[in-house]
Amino acid sequence: MVPRRAAVLGHPIGHSKSPLLHRAAYAHLGFECSYEAIDVREAEAAEFVASLRGQAGWTGLSVTMPLKAVMVTQMDEVRPLVQALGVLNTVTFSRTDSGPRLTGHNTDVPGIVGALRHAGTRRRPRAVVLGAGGTACAAVAALAELDADGVDVCARRFPEAAAGRAGVREAGLATGVTVRPRPWEEAAAACSAADVVICTLPPHGADGLAEEISAVRPDAVLLDAAYDPWPSRLASAWSGLGGTVAPGIEMLLYQAVEQVKLFTADAFSDEPGVINAMCDAVGIPRR
Repeated sequence: MVPRRAAVLGHPIGHSKSPLLHRAAYAHLGFECSYEAIDVREAEAAEFVASLRGQAGWTGLSVTMPLKAVMVTQMDEVRPLVQALGVLNTVTFSRTDSGPRLTGHNTDVPGIVGALRHAGTRRRPRAVVLGAGGTACAAVAALAELDADGVDVCARRFPEAAAGRAGVREAGLATGVTVRPRPWEEAAAACSAADVVICTLPPHGADGLAEEISAVRPDAVLLDAAYDPWPSRLASAWSGLGGTVAPGIEMLLYQAVEQVKLFTADAFSDEPGVINAMCDAVGIPRR
């Protein structure tokens, strides 16, 4: 029997906690599958995927920055959410007579929803997203699931939608939530008035903003998708003002659970046990 393989792809990738999460889940399930971190740059994505098609044993890939958009074009099939957003974070492999068939999924959206709900976010929040890239598109879709009454998106620039890739405005249209683009200079005021803020910027991307926010609403939740280093300056400032912080590792946990379901298929069982094993692996409280 060919050994099963899975991996997380991105650049840089050395900080990723996905191997810890997935290995713990597979051990709990008794699912024999290796899981490694592979450094892949955006320009290398097509060649790397082509090389996988000639290798046996692959069951799944986790995909992180900067590959979430470029990998979409390498798929044989994408799920509707990927089609709508133009970004993926998960790839599954199925066997056909003509070779492996690759399917793109997006589990970032349920990951964000799970993290926000765990932090106590209620439905119909006043919402702000910081940043306008691929993770911001997933954040808009997640807020649509929470019935947000529109989303203020604050960014230094708003990339235009391209072939096969949605911008945040298009993500709003696709998921039924109004997106209100706002300049970065208005981010502090927007955050102070919000019930939930999702920061999708890379590490240190919101350090300056942390110095500008002087107040937050009672029980307002900040989800900072960047989890290394932790706590971020924004998270520290937010908690210091009395707000609730949902660490980025929470989002990673919940999206990884959905990936494990896809990668293990019929072998998946005991979801609470899987989640607790993953929590233990990365040192966060059990659910």
